[in-house]
Amino acid sequence: MLKMAYLMTACNRHQFFKNKNISKKLKLTLKNTTTDKTLTYASGTWTLIKRDRNQLNIFERKTYRRILGPVYDNEKENWRILTNKEIYASVRKKTYYNRDNKVK
Repeated sequence: MLKMAYLMTACNRHQFFKNKNISKKLKLTLKNTTTDKTLTYASGTWTLIKRDRNQLNIFERKTYRRILGPVYDNEKENWRILTNKEIYASVRKKTYYNRDNKVK
């Protein structure tokens, strides 16, 4: 799990996902092709515990929030972050790791 922790730290520090000059579509494509592939390499040999699944799902939601950015709430007239349901609806993807320790 050292590789997973290293990748999560590197992606969190990287400003690529916050760059306004790069389209959201490109950011999502790169996230899905590079980050997901790196995290799930040899995942068939992993023994994931609940804490590991939660950390992977949290990392994925943080990355999506960086890519999608805040949204303006007209009712409250302020900016807010997306909820988990809004994130999964906008990227059309459910949680990456299910309860059976299998990668979807």
